[in-house]
This record gives sequence, structure tokens and C-alpha cells, in this order.
Amino acid sequence: MTRVLNIQNESSGALLGQPGSQSYLLGEIERHLHSYERWLGAAAVPVGETHIADSASDGVAPFSIDAGDDVFGAWVQIIGSEDTPVISGNVKFDLHRIFVESVEKDDHHILQIGFGASGAAALSAEDYLELVFKPTGAGALSEPGPIQVNSRRQNVGTKAWARVLAPSQNTSIVTFFVGIHEYEG
Repeated sequence: MTRVLNIQNESSGALLGQPGSQSYLLGEIERHLHSYERWLGAAAVPVGETHIADSASDGVAPFSIDAGDDVFGAWVQIIGSEDTPVISGNVKFDLHRIFVESVEKDDHHILQIGFGASGAAALSAEDYLELVFKPTGAGALSEPGPIQVNSRRQNVGTKAWARVLAPSQNTSIVTFFVGIHEYEG
């Protein structure tokens, strides 16, 4: 008679186990669905490209970006190389939600958030997400709460950048906070 192990009762290591294994992937999904979320805004005292974001619970201002003349505005850094991990010991993070606090124009907007050494590098590597939203009027949003976004997990210390386009407009300031999830493996 052959003994069959019941894998249901076996320890897998989950996110501390072998990357790419079935248990690792299930651990990643479980952690994403059931992890602590942290909200970030503009650092009260930014330091170069290393410290750009502070905890929103510290009462900081939202990030602020501006659209160009019917083109994307300049890339603005929103996460510095020393802003993650927020929770000590974590080694990965992903951007999970965005809370748009205000918009200047009532046209639809396209927001891009990229990850890497610069916004241009993120764009070139196609390591960015896009989000389209339409306010119901200047300063009034059709989404009253946070907007869920999907992004790949990044290594802690990875910089994040944002820019916005407001088609047919020559400017449109958008202010927002970002919510991130962090992971131990």
C-alpha cells in the first residue's frame, strides 16, 4: 500500500517559499486580498528622490500633478527610493487604489503611474498603469471614493512617478493620494 500525503496539511512557506510555485502564487493572492493597506501623500519635507511620500494619516497634502497642453504633463515622483517598505520587513509592494481629491477641469482625464528610475524609463519599459476617470464637474468626481487599480508587485525601494492628460485642455491640476499593499516575500 502506498502512503499518500495530504498536502492540505503540509506547510508551504507561501510568500517565503519558492517563487512561482503553486503555494507561492496562492500566498500572493491571499496576501493581496487580505493585507494591510497604507495611504501615502506628498512628504511634508521631501528629500531628493529618496523621500517623496509620507503617511496620509500624518495629515500631509495630496500629490499634485498638472496636464500639459492637450498632452501628458511632466512626470512627477510620488514614491521615493526610501519610502518603502512602510511596514518594516516587507520586500515587495503594489499600488492598489487611488483617491482623487480634486480636479481642475471637468473633462475626462488619463492618469499614468510608472515604476522605475524615472517616468520616462517606466514608459520605455512599459512598467506603468493607466487609469481613466471623468469628473462630473470641476472638482466633482463621478467616483466618490477610492478607485481600485491593478499594478505589478515592485521591489521595495522602487520609485513611482505620475503624470496626467486632460484631452482638449491646456492644463488640469489633479490632486490625489495612493494606497499600497506590501508583502513579506
